[in-house]
Amino acid sequence: MKKVINLNRREKLAVTAGAGFVAVFLIFELLVHPVFEKRGQLRERLASRQAALVEMVEMYRQHQVMQANAKRTQNRYALRPAEFTLFSFMDRVAGETGVKQYITYMKPSSSTDETSGTTISYVELKLQDISLKDLTSYLFEVETSENMVRVNRLSISKTGETEGRLSVVMQAEAVDA
Repeated sequence: MKKVINLNRREKLAVTAGAGFVAVFLIFELLVHPVFEKRGQLRERLASRQAALVEMVEMYRQHQVMQANAKRTQNRYALRPAEFTLFSFMDRVAGETGVKQYITYMKPSSSTDETSGTTISYVELKLQDISLKDLTSYLFEVETSENMVRVNRLSISKTGETEGRLSVVMQAEAVDA
């Protein structure tokens, strides 16, 4: 048998309001809240992917710049004479700039980079009793040549013999093509 519960109007209204509240709560918890949560997660993921895209575009731009620099360097190596040696280049420039008479010694050497297999030639030279003007002229010709030579070490000291004269030890390097 079924037992019938008689509720007055106010009790019926309270039960109906409670049932409505539970229904709204369940709809919110089961439908609305997951949608908003998923939407928030999607926004976070979108922001993360946009940041990654910006980073990838910047890396691509840097890669393009590096490729252009590498191509320019290859072209400069191609223009360098096939018989180029750093020692002969340094000696020739010393003769052209008039500093050959100040050279005390020139020591050539080379090393190979184990990771890239590139050979780098070095020439260490000492210039004695040279003027600043002659040294500047020599360094300018070495550093600005199309042969991609750079001075990587330079030690300058005053000589005690004559005013305005210098003693210089320098090391130049060039990558062998």
